[in-house]
Amino acid sequence: MASILLAEDDDSMRGFLARALERAGHSVFSVAQGDEALPVLAERRFDLLLADIVMPQMDGIELARRAVAIDARIRVMFITGFAAVALKNRRVGETDARVLSKPFHLRDLVAEVDRVLAA
Repeated sequence: MASILLAEDDDSMRGFLARALERAGHSVFSVAQGDEALPVLAERRFDLLLADIVMPQMDGIELARRAVAIDARIRVMFITGFAAVALKNRRVGETDARVLSKPFHLRDLVAEVDRVLAA
């Protein structure tokens, strides 16, 4: 079981993703914006940051940079409907950031999360 910090601004999408990951056995802490994740990252350790790229206040890329600065061991995975090609295999700090393009099936999300965590 992994500890996952989920940052997704769409309420229904955040709920679907959290439930799918919890059913797969992961512990999920969800926030609606990137800037809401920073105090949580300072208090708890997470195995994975799963972040939407396009969010208000702080986008997923900036959140990932700050998360890696707080904990260099955290793995990063982006979910997005935008810019997936430009971000494919892009590094955020010293962490390889994976990108899953919307729309995707929830089982594909779980499989990709498991691959990222196993790497």
